[in-house]
Amino acid sequence: MITLQYFEPADFGQLIRWSGDEAFLLQWSGPSFRFPLSEDQLAAYLNEANDPETSSMFIYKAVESSTGETVGHLSLGFLDRHNRSARVGRVLLFEPHRGKGYGLQMMRAILQIGFEDFGLHRIGLGVFDFNRSALSCYEKAGFVREGLIRDSRRYGDSFWNLIEMGILEQEWRTGRSEKEEIN
Repeated sequence: MITLQYFEPADFGQLIRWSGDEAFLLQWSGPSFRFPLSEDQLAAYLNEANDPETSSMFIYKAVESSTGETVGHLSLGFLDRHNRSARVGRVLLFEPHRGKGYGLQMMRAILQIGFEDFGLHRIGLGVFDFNRSALSCYEKAGFVREGLIRDSRRYGDSFWNLIEMGILEQEWRTGRSEKEEIN
């Protein structure tokens, strides 16, 4: 079982170790960070985050409840309290923990925070079209494909397409109700 806890400076080293090469860093963080990932970049990322009253960015580590081990990282950003919307980003499941269902648990946990704690109406995200495992995970969590941004990011001599996805509060609530009825 996954719980989300605020990301803090003590977590910088682990995230840097799992950030990967230049292509992988771009894949999970978009243009937010530059390779190689550094503590200075993470300190700037964390600046003004995680204040429930004023922040528009909430940064989490995903912790396996039974072991206390950090298995991943993600954020809920661009929080717009007036329009009740936000965007999931910087989703990273650490390598040895992939394929165990943690990614879906992370997405369900961030959706619960967004819709219940922040009272959001819509949560979006972007994922590169070649990241099939992430696409599958997001769709299982209830996200719907909304569009394609062609050649959204450049890496080397190639360009990557970005699929935009979103989920509305009612879709999330309906999906949760259906899962509860099955169990």
